Amino acid sequence: MPHYDGRPHVLILGGNFAGLACAQKVRQYVGDRARITVIDRKSYLLFIPNIPADVFEDRNPALHQRMDLVPILAKDDIDFIHGEVTAVDIAARNVTFRPAERGGAEDHVEHYDYVIFALGARLAYDRIEGFAEHGHTVSDLYHGEKLRRYLNTRYAGGPIAIGSARFHQGDGADGLEPYPGGSIPRALAACEGPPVEVMMSMATWLKDRKLGGPENVTVFTPAPMIAEDAGEDVVKQLLTLATKMGFNYWNNTQDVTRLTADAIEFADGRTLPAEVKIIFPDWVAHDFVKGLPVSDSEGFIKTDLLMRNPDHPEVFACGDCAAVTVPKLGAIGHQQSDIIGLQLGKIFGTVDAEKADVPLKPEVLCIGDMGDRKAFWLHSNSWFGGDRQILKMGRVPYFLKMRYRDMFFAADGKVPAWGLDAAELIAEGL
Repeated sequence: MPHYDGRPHVLILGGNFAGLACAQKVRQYVGDRARITVIDRKSYLLFIPNIPADVFEDRNPALHQRMDLVPILAKDDIDFIHGEVTAVDIAARNVTFRPAERGGAEDHVEHYDYVIFALGARLAYDRIEGFAEHGHTVSDLYHGEKLRRYLNTRYAGGPIAIGSARFHQGDGADGLEPYPGGSIPRALAACEGPPVEVMMSMATWLKDRKLGGPENVTVFTPAPMIAEDAGEDVVKQLLTLATKMGFNYWNNTQDVTRLTADAIEFADGRTLPAEVKIIFPDWVAHDFVKGLPVSDSEGFIKTDLLMRNPDHPEVFACGDCAAVTVPKLGAIGHQQSDIIGLQLGKIFGTVDAEKADVPLKPEVLCIGDMGDRKAFWLHSNSWFGGDRQILKMGRVPYFLKMRYRDMFFAADGKVPAWGLDAAELIAEGL
């Protein structure tokens, strides 16, 4: 889809939360000084956070949790290519892609002046033996609907296990210091807010159907402590609550090695009986990114805290494909997209350096459904060296979680500048 209007070309690889936010932020800060193109293998945004709510409320998530990208991008004069990226040539500044609407398409090449990797990551269910036959998850529309149907038509009342396989983190964020004396830590799980959320919601689902309660559910983690990115104080509060409710908890499982019809086998040698096995997998880089001069030891894109590759300043990254994004959390990707927009604004002369050169200070912001129309609000930066750990629970966080999706869709994915501050004030001012 070549254009010859003479403007520099900003090419964004990926169109889900990070990619859409980057495209909109670049347009906001750069104005009409650049041509912007988004490439994605799907033409819609997948609203992953609310898939569990649909599953447990017996709704097909495919009917509610996606948003058409093409008309939304067009409103900001952003081109869209429905294609599968297959290669990136950093030296030539070229991206090879294959149109993805129908099988058998030929390869094409797009040239860029600046490229933003916002591809997300592969969810490595295919590396878990027995997952296809015996596993479930809530990470996409297909698997969410598969779990919904199983729970409502086949569930026999057996034990339920929910937890994470081990995350293999690269070395691309080593040495970065987002807070004085802090660092980007090493994680053994990619993101563990979802297992906690699904655990809580599952207990309500069981209770409402008179099939049991928390005692039927075991949550597990490969790490010494689940959801360690939330901060030790917050996790202690959550674990104390979960223990009082009757949930079972396994830590230090190391990894998921195999699923069978009635159990999960772990790398530490233990076996957990389970009829339903809801797994959150390893997150791995896309194959074509591995080995690039901008990639780390696991294929995640190396950046500084201004989301720019130190050796190739025309390369940026945000969201789950960025090495600095630990945990793999949407709120951190949103922070990063604003930084990239500001950096490109500085390059194009529309934003001054004082405003643009504010480095990433990652914060964990998470709203998780707890069932019974309640939710938890988590706001923490202590894992990175900050001093904040806040946990609130109740009906107000649940209202915020459900309304955020409605606001996101109504605003074409543009979170208003006051949105996060307002949510924080409402949730933390309880």
